[in-house]
Amino acid sequence: MAEIYISLGSNINRQHHIEQGLNALTDEFGVLTLSSLFESEAVGFAGKAFYNMVVAVNTSLSLTEVATRLRAIEFAHGRSEHAKKFSPRTLDLDLLLYDDIIAQYPAQIPRDEITKNAFVLWPLAEIAGHLMHPVVSQSYNELWQQYDKQQQQLKKVPLVWARLT
Repeated sequence: MAEIYISLGSNINRQHHIEQGLNALTDEFGVLTLSSLFESEAVGFAGKAFYNMVVAVNTSLSLTEVATRLRAIEFAHGRSEHAKKFSPRTLDLDLLLYDDIIAQYPAQIPRDEITKNAFVLWPLAEIAGHLMHPVVSQSYNELWQQYDKQQQQLKKVPLVWARLT
């Protein structure tokens, strides 16, 4: 079984799409380990603030199968096939880590945004802080401690999800 980490984000009807994303990931993978939910400004374009979080799951699916299923979940929840990289999102699911694999295809693993964006690194450090980044050889806790927290402002917001109890 592989341990994988997935970033969830939405800035269109955020609460609804985060809940729907969590439901779809639970239906697909089973038990989820959840970070806190964060609100952050859009990065790379002028848009409404995002909700972001990271979940961990265990899976017997291959890297290719996981990438394909995450994309299908995005499309099932309103993502356009022609969506630009820096644009509003109903649901954005990015595979961050697949065990300690380093890959470029079918997804960039570990995802480059881990070390660049607070909305990925902080929630990842919450649930996987002890793990080592397979490229930079530092733990996610160390990376978060060193991160310039003035660069991107985040705030924790309550996670409302019916399956949380």
